[in-house]
Amino acid sequence: MLMIKDLPRYECLLEAMQRYPDLDPSACEAYLNLLRAGDEAYRRSEVFFNEHGMTPGRFTVLMLLYDKLAGVTLEQTPAELAEKAGVARATITGLVDTLERDGLVTRKHDSGDRRMMLIHLTAKGQAALEAMLPGRFKQMAAQMAPLSEHERKALVRILNKVAGQQAPAAADSRATLAQGAA
Repeated sequence: MLMIKDLPRYECLLEAMQRYPDLDPSACEAYLNLLRAGDEAYRRSEVFFNEHGMTPGRFTVLMLLYDKLAGVTLEQTPAELAEKAGVARATITGLVDTLERDGLVTRKHDSGDRRMMLIHLTAKGQAALEAMLPGRFKQMAAQMAPLSEHERKALVRILNKVAGQQAPAAADSRATLAQGAA
């Protein structure tokens, strides 16, 4: 992502409003800061994933195939993975191809419907994921360290409001933060 290093001062936005009456300076300032924070979070995630030979997309697929609470793997169809990740099935196919090549997932036919493929996390994939998770959680905690617990909850509520969603229950918001956009 490309983002300017130094955001415009609020006074500059006020001046620009003279030329562009639809410019809301506080909305623009908030939006640009949101983009910058998102870019920084994504950049830090990419550095972490690169250190582990992973991409955010591949990590997301592995997480979707892993039951974090029970510590067991799940079988899912490419369509289910695409729906949960919010991407096209073709995107999932490409990610699964790479993960399968690296021995982290396997495909197998559904015993109930031979036309359907199921994606399964291999022991190697589960081990890779479990080796990465402590560092990933540590990285996310470090990035959120400047915020108090109260501020984090407020941030989650605000971001959900901006995204047009209702604020999730406290447990759901902690789970969302723990997963990170995976």
